[in-house]
Amino acid sequence: MAVGVMFVLLTLISHQIVDDSMIGKIEVTPKIEIVDIPNKLSVFIQLGCERYVNVFGIHIFATSKTPERKLSHAAGVLAQYIDNNEDGIPDNQLVLSHLVSRDVFIIMPGTESEMDELDLDIVQDAGFHYGQDLYGEETNPDFIIDGEINAPDGDYYDGALEEILHPITHHGYANAYPNVFGLRRGSLLSKCLDTARGGYFEHVPQDGPKSGYPEEAWFHYTDETCDYGCMMTEYIYWALTSILETQDFPGRYEALKVEWELNTKEKVRTVDTSIYELMTNPKYMFPTKAPDGNYKPSANPVTSIPIIPFKD
Repeated sequence: MAVGVMFVLLTLISHQIVDDSMIGKIEVTPKIEIVDIPNKLSVFIQLGCERYVNVFGIHIFATSKTPERKLSHAAGVLAQYIDNNEDGIPDNQLVLSHLVSRDVFIIMPGTESEMDELDLDIVQDAGFHYGQDLYGEETNPDFIIDGEINAPDGDYYDGALEEILHPITHHGYANAYPNVFGLRRGSLLSKCLDTARGGYFEHVPQDGPKSGYPEEAWFHYTDETCDYGCMMTEYIYWALTSILETQDFPGRYEALKVEWELNTKEKVRTVDTSIYELMTNPKYMFPTKAPDGNYKPSANPVTSIPIIPFKD
């Protein structure tokens, strides 16, 4: 089971209303191409990365130990999360605006041990504070083939479906809709989380029958390093990917039940009704089809995305 770790600054920034004259813009297209790292991003070369993909203004960097097919797959998954109907136009441009405004990036070392060796201070010192790691070893392009899950057992999964989603919700949705998806107590998402965990817990509880959680909980994440905001990020991943039916295959429930019990769309719909309504509300334009990494836009338009000023 993949465990996502956001390794850089995770400060939550509330959406700000600004005058249009203060907003810069960036033009993005659905084109995906693996290239050398641009000079303006050369700090990632110092980090040890060699290849680069720009996906709708979001950066993906990879080291030499990550196979090119896995880098290409990750870029396709990201593109399908952003443009789920594959018409070449980002579905939720407000969310994307918050992502590109923060220079959100994904870094792909070959393995977790390689990640541990990277000096991340140099990219933070250069002003890049909003990143996510995804290991080549946990990226499995063969997980979904022709719309069908291809998994040898319940532990097999495509880590790209999790790790790429995390920054989209954490830095995109949380800032675009702070009262709904904000990573703080009081947001609608937090209320859903408290119901799913059987109560409000700033830290992992210890006294309940489900890994410390109450009997009525169906989400019982136990990573002590994951704070309340992190719990919301993990929770929204489980809910959305279950709705997208990527957690529904033989052996998966048994592999997940220690942490997450609602591994099918129907279970989320009938048990966790509040999060289901949020995830399927067309206003927020969450994906309705699971990404398989095989991104094929029907057109190649240019979309102008506002850059939103924000404060740390």
